[in-house]
Amino acid sequence: MLSSDFRSENPLTQARTFHIQNRWQTLKKVKRKFEIFGFSIGWFAIIAQFFLMLENRQADIPETIIRFFSFFTILTNIIVALFLTISVFRFKKFPFNLFLAKGTLTAITAFIVIVGLVYQIVLRKIWEPTGLQYIVDELLHTIIPLFMLGYWFFNIRKEDLLLKPVFNWLIYPSIYLVFIIVRGNISGYYPYPFLNIKEIGYESVLLNITVIFTIAIVIMIALSIIGKFKFKNNPL
Repeated sequence: MLSSDFRSENPLTQARTFHIQNRWQTLKKVKRKFEIFGFSIGWFAIIAQFFLMLENRQADIPETIIRFFSFFTILTNIIVALFLTISVFRFKKFPFNLFLAKGTLTAITAFIVIVGLVYQIVLRKIWEPTGLQYIVDELLHTIIPLFMLGYWFFNIRKEDLLLKPVFNWLIYPSIYLVFIIVRGNISGYYPYPFLNIKEIGYESVLLNITVIFTIAIVIMIALSIIGKFKFKNNPL
């Protein structure tokens, strides 16, 4: 008891405790500002892209709306925006708490990084947007993926690095791909050339899907390793 009381009254211990508490308060304020920024650019890009697509539509409005939500880029950016919205407004009740579950932050980051990589490697060379469309494209495919990667690095929890809950999120792209292939066979519309069965055939599409899933798993594992390395070297 005496030694415990002595430690609690030690000025050096008190100063260190105060420093740690002050640091956490500062980090929480910075985190909130960061989330508000991401929340703002995320919803701006999504809404702007929606109206741009309606303005330049090549089909009727209902079909255009379905096509809008057929893009993995749009769906993933919506998930990111929802995650940041829940964080900004601190929604904790069901179903919002699903975004606060173990592994969610790492999984979402992996998917938005894939959005960025696929665009930079495959799609950028076949698409040259201008004006507002250029700004929106850069937000959706470059700025937001980089933003989310930075947000992930500074805000991950140890439970976000558990691979089992992270891998559970692979159900999301699985459902997406089934929907795209089934609807593509019915409507003839595929949002991405590497998924266009009519143009490149089932074998090529299957190969592309395998590559994408492999990349997704590799990125998830890489993020888990990087996160664990971070906590090992900086436990605070």
